[in-house]
Amino acid sequence: MTRGPRAQLAEKIAGEVTLSEEPGATLRKWRTDFEVAQTDLAEELDVSPSVVSDYESGRRENPGIGVVRRMVDAVLDIDERRGGSKIRQHARVLSAGFDSDVVHDLREYPANVPLERFYRAIGATELVRGDRDTVAGHTVIDSVRAIQRLSSDEFYQLYGQSTNRALVFTGITRGESPLVALRVVTPTPNAVVLHGLDETEVWEHAAELARIDGYSLAATTLSLEGMLDGLGDLP
Repeated sequence: MTRGPRAQLAEKIAGEVTLSEEPGATLRKWRTDFEVAQTDLAEELDVSPSVVSDYESGRRENPGIGVVRRMVDAVLDIDERRGGSKIRQHARVLSAGFDSDVVHDLREYPANVPLERFYRAIGATELVRGDRDTVAGHTVIDSVRAIQRLSSDEFYQLYGQSTNRALVFTGITRGESPLVALRVVTPTPNAVVLHGLDETEVWEHAAELARIDGYSLAATTLSLEGMLDGLGDLP
């Protein structure tokens, strides 16, 4: 029987925590990624908040697999009651074969979305208008981790999946590295967004490359959480 997205995600999180050299810190990473407060998790587990805090800080001995499983299930239960958006987000990334700290989000839309609407959803300012004015999906990539951890084949696969969609790069300083890397990919995405920069901080040759390759280029300073929430509101 095929396991559902929740079961696959629970197994991934539990395995990552169990194998981590700092399981408490890894538990905290996932809890905060799912935007679950310590008090909410403690209430779900029927323990005091100090118990959760002690595990996450390492003041208690490493949690066994039973404790890890309970904590993981509690975080996922809370997300499901909120609508399950975080579970769906991570499940999309895992189904594409990438880790969620390399690819923050990946989604196909049921219909084309005008670029203006896409930019509004993530608070982006367009710097260059490309050849196409809609996108049919998005991929949000941590550019530093992608460069550090993906093989050349995986890197090409990630970029190559981005036809008729928007690529959003996080963790950048000027945008030079991802834009240069895009030059070897055919076809290029409809739009590229540089996250964490305003228009004055963007690499001086970025606009020129965008015009040459025909994609729209934009920048946004919205927080990562705010951007992912905005993307979640798209159809």
